Amino acid sequence: MTTTEYLARAPRPHAPVRLLCLPFAGGGASAYARWQRELDARGASVDVLPVRLPGREGRFGEPRFTELAPLVQELDEELDEVLASPHLLYGHSMGALIAYALMRRRQERGAPLPRAALLAAYRAPHLPPPRLDSDTGAGAGTDGSCVASDSNLARALVALGGLPEALLGHPEWLRALLPVVRDDLALCASAGPAGGSVRVPLHLFAGADDSLVRTSEVTAWRRYAARGCEVRVLPGGHFFLRTHEGWLLDEVAPLVRRYGGRRTVHAAAS
Repeated sequence: MTTTEYLARAPRPHAPVRLLCLPFAGGGASAYARWQRELDARGASVDVLPVRLPGREGRFGEPRFTELAPLVQELDEELDEVLASPHLLYGHSMGALIAYALMRRRQERGAPLPRAALLAAYRAPHLPPPRLDSDTGAGAGTDGSCVASDSNLARALVALGGLPEALLGHPEWLRALLPVVRDDLALCASAGPAGGSVRVPLHLFAGADDSLVRTSEVTAWRRYAARGCEVRVLPGGHFFLRTHEGWLLDEVAPLVRRYGGRRTVHAAAS
């Protein structure tokens, strides 16, 4: 198996299915650090592979992508061998957008597709990307960049549950984190017009108390599901991935078992 910086380790060769996990804006592979152990405990036989994007955590010194298309092209190339085997995709917030764009690219060139995609806490592609512009004043410029001050952006993230309030008193940590968030927001804004449907079952997850992405905006992904769609509303806000991880994994484990024994789907070029 070819090694790639996008994965922390080589995939396990005998796993019945792989679960590649894509991060939210400002996040990294560590958001999924517990998933292998927790899914094992739930009897789901799967190889959990958190995707390591450039410019964060162990790849902090590398340039970050601020446009979606070149990132997806590189993911497609770097992970092509990994994605040739049975796999699922999980994407949270920005990760859902990346997962969709990756599926569209692979479908168009006839590459193997995931058995299913689990997309969480993000608006359907034909809707404008979420903006951090509630009571904090954080918003987006005409080029997709985040124009809020560091203070307002940090407070917006705290309000969403994406940043511990204690970090507001540590400006040195914020100076490292907030540029990653700004670049990721620009990446989301660069997506452009929505593509078509994907020939992959979609499983959608929304937070009941998400103040950034409404349940109806998550449900709107239905129009892109050429192989069926299911919607689940979980307790918590935008980052239910963190606050209600156990609830989420209780939903993910049966899906892993459901798709773990099926054959790999190959896409006809479209």
